[in-house]
Amino acid sequence: MFWKKKKKEELKFEGGVQLKPLKYHPKILLGWAEAIGGNKDLLNWFMQSPEYKELGIFVYALHLKEDARQWLLKNGYAHLMAMINAVEGNKVAIQWLEKNNFNVLKHVALSGDGHAESFKWLVDNGHPEFAMISKKIEQVKNDIEESHNDVHKFGLD
Repeated sequence: MFWKKKKKEELKFEGGVQLKPLKYHPKILLGWAEAIGGNKDLLNWFMQSPEYKELGIFVYALHLKEDARQWLLKNGYAHLMAMINAVEGNKVAIQWLEKNNFNVLKHVALSGDGHAESFKWLVDNGHPEFAMISKKIEQVKNDIEESHNDVHKFGLD
């Protein structure tokens, strides 16, 4: 999607936007997990918060909203978009996260895609909030896939 293989091994984000740090209090991460899991009050709170708006927009991007995906890329959160791409099975995004030392995000993505060893890595390496986030992401991903495979819901999203 937005990840390009340059030469043989080198990966880079195309867009040249400076990436913003992802440092959040554990309570914010737990609230983010709940927003991902469908808590609309928390989602609205994130969307209205100037400090954490990116976490609310992430939820919409995870639900395949293209304008939210573009916002993440244009506003310094390409690493969050890479995580979404990695959850969706984009191997280049996984490599990009790894190469750029976003190991926690890589394991969140892999765990969100059903890889039990990445969930264990998150727990064993002191990232229980991210382990919880990965399970919420996995549920959203599974719900989207189920919806796309349901002939009664075809074309509704």
